[in-house]
Amino acid sequence: MKAVAGLGLGLLAVVSVTATELTIATYNIENYVSTDRLIPAGYRKDYPKPESAKAALREVIRDLNADVLVLQEMGPRPYLEELRRDLVVLGVNYDQAVLLEAADPDRHVAVLSRRVFTKINLHTDLKFKYLDGVETVKRGLLELSLETPSGELTLWSLHLKSRYTDNKADPESTKRRAGEAMAIREHILAHTPEPRTDRFIILGDFNDVKSSAAVRYLTKRGAMKFARLLPAADDHGEHWTYHYRREDAYTRVDHILVSAGLRSAVKAGTAKIFGGEKVALASDHRPVRVTLEWKD
Repeated sequence: MKAVAGLGLGLLAVVSVTATELTIATYNIENYVSTDRLIPAGYRKDYPKPESAKAALREVIRDLNADVLVLQEMGPRPYLEELRRDLVVLGVNYDQAVLLEAADPDRHVAVLSRRVFTKINLHTDLKFKYLDGVETVKRGLLELSLETPSGELTLWSLHLKSRYTDNKADPESTKRRAGEAMAIREHILAHTPEPRTDRFIILGDFNDVKSSAAVRYLTKRGAMKFARLLPAADDHGEHWTYHYRREDAYTRVDHILVSAGLRSAVKAGTAKIFGGEKVALASDHRPVRVTLEWKD
């Protein structure tokens, strides 16, 4: 609250400053689907995510308290509905649920939201040249729009190809992720009339670090810089979002990029990596969130 004294009149005018906030998060929830996995009892085929991990995941989502939650590695529709139902028990209600089913038959991009979307587009046919052929962006691209005090905001949600591959011509799938990122970039720019001023966010699991070609392609084309990677850290100043258990390595591969037209609305100018108590039990990734703020 801000008080201003009227000069020479002995009057006190009180101006109340209020703000509208919107919190958006991205979270790879690690195989929320039946798949081959190693559990404490040994190796199991076509095995669901353990109940202990699901319970921890629900607590993380509750404490994260995002208005819009973008998920990666979600299974088919019954798994998404299961998560929604189980969250209600904790008092967490997401009225909106969107699932993008693309070329990957098992792991999908999904969104849970308390806000109503004005536009939903599922892009599953984005093509790019790869080595000696043509490939499709494996998990597709999810486009969502909603209204904000400054106008329409578009979310471009993605999950780029993982590093696992048996293709010796592209170790760790670096070229493939770069190709996916370029195809996504061209699609975004083709559907963004004014990329330097329009309001949009690109977010998800990039499976790559901030210095990679994949991340660079989604921030600029030539001399045109149309998005900025938000800096992010947890409460302890640590920057990692992914724990590679096999090598006990930590890196940041989950990112939030904002357009120039939206940058002024980013609260504190940064994103936040969530490091709550149950995060390590819930997934091998940590969620990243950004809060947008519009002051009246």
